[in-house]
Amino acid sequence: MPKQNIEAAAMRLREAASNGVTCYPVRNIIGETDIDLAYAIQEINTAFQVTEGSRVVGSKIGLTSPVVQQQFGIAQPDFGMLFHDKEVLNGGEISVREIMQPRAEAEIAFVLGKDLDSESITSVDVISAIEYALASIEIVGSRIEGWNIRITDTIADNASASHFVVGHKPVRLENLDLINCKMFMEKNGKVASEGVGSACLGSPINAMLWLAKTMARLGKPMRAGDLILTGALGPMVNVEAGDHFRAVIEGLGEVSVKFTR
Repeated sequence: MPKQNIEAAAMRLREAASNGVTCYPVRNIIGETDIDLAYAIQEINTAFQVTEGSRVVGSKIGLTSPVVQQQFGIAQPDFGMLFHDKEVLNGGEISVREIMQPRAEAEIAFVLGKDLDSESITSVDVISAIEYALASIEIVGSRIEGWNIRITDTIADNASASHFVVGHKPVRLENLDLINCKMFMEKNGKVASEGVGSACLGSPINAMLWLAKTMARLGKPMRAGDLILTGALGPMVNVEAGDHFRAVIEGLGEVSVKFTR
């Protein structure tokens, strides 16, 4: 594909983010099947954000829940990058104007204590590398009008990442049941999403293994200290100004955020 097409797709997404005005899908430039090309576009915009002063603090795994995959007609996970200036403090608030078409989902987050830099790693390597787990709420957003996305759209758009909130109860893996732990997320005091750990590719460890191998293959290995959001445990929920979200994950406590105008 001509380089100018790749740059045009990256620019379309950057301008949408800068102007706060959604854009047409980029698949009409890059097609619906070239995943490596979509990641190349994501990398262009990641590098741009870094030059603008953002710091990459980890990554997110998207589309791990069958429920969420069904919402978008997508059958495989993807990943995007997390930036330091996209954190919202636990119990804090954020204006919906900072997020494009916001939605929220509850996830288990991991913080690494060791690098994961090989494609030949196993689940045991992943478990050994995780320092602790946290409850989290990922606030996703799409620069693409009406969430009209396919796999190449969302990958190019940094896996539809926007902001994130992490809980303040770090827990070692030996004290968690990652497969059977229950999650519920309230929206304005009413349960809006429910799930269990196994909703995330059978286990959040499976999601981590997929991501670690994928990022090693792409020459972007996970490093000690990275924050990883492992994917939704239940359906994502629409967000509007005035909403208050609270997620509870068994063994990890709770995490909350308010959305203002």
